[in-house]
Amino acid sequence: MNKIFKYLFIFIWSAFVLTPLSWALVTSFKPPAAVNNGATFIPWLQFQPTLDGWKDITGISGYANLFPPLINSATVTFFSTLISLTLGCMAAYGLSRFSYGWKNYKNPDIIFFFISQRIMPPAVLAVPFFILLKSLHLLDTKLGLVLVLTSGLMPIVVWLLVDFFNQLPKEIDEMAMLEGCNPFEAFIRTILPLARPGLTVAGMFAIIFGWNDLFFALVLTFTNVQTLPVAVVALNGTVTPFWTLSASAIFSILPLVGLAFVVERFLSKGGFAGAVR
Repeated sequence: MNKIFKYLFIFIWSAFVLTPLSWALVTSFKPPAAVNNGATFIPWLQFQPTLDGWKDITGISGYANLFPPLINSATVTFFSTLISLTLGCMAAYGLSRFSYGWKNYKNPDIIFFFISQRIMPPAVLAVPFFILLKSLHLLDTKLGLVLVLTSGLMPIVVWLLVDFFNQLPKEIDEMAMLEGCNPFEAFIRTILPLARPGLTVAGMFAIIFGWNDLFFALVLTFTNVQTLPVAVVALNGTVTPFWTLSASAIFSILPLVGLAFVVERFLSKGGFAGAVR
């Protein structure tokens, strides 16, 4: 009976999650008549699929072209995630293996300070970031947006990886140092290869948050740099057909879906089994 309820719950939840996506996917291939003349669901039986919605967002029809915003989003997300992972994994390793602090301010307080940066509403940071980037002549630039996103992504990386590094036995580090490595070499040669699942999870979270960022991209960029979320919202601000909006929604999530399939094999947590001699 418990097994029946489990599978029933999985089915209901999957239907709840996938129905909006399947609706948007089907609508993106509908002709105007299939949208305006009542609900239709099954391609080729209830309507003849068309690529009009996809032509509208790829510049073929001259309506809009989402490829330049796609490249901007990919560039900004890649570099902000790379910087966040590079600095964040070293900070997380240090907080996991060494003791820091002064009086009552110890490692747990430092970790909470990192994650507290995500608690702060983005609207509070908008004006300071705007003034800072303006003084550095980085407004409406990819570099400025990368720096701002990194400040928000690195706390996530540190918070996730500290817990993962805590699960790796300290004997691994000690054995590496007994064989002649200093702490940094032990981290690079032994811990990082074993931390691949944790780095993958932290990287995926950073990519998702960076890719979906709308607020800072909307406030800190104008014409030179337009990311994909801003471009999709701009379509919503005009009289845009439903099939074009649906195509733009599917277009914006396809890179993340593809990336999830690629990195899935790195998520196994059995990588450090038997690593201790």
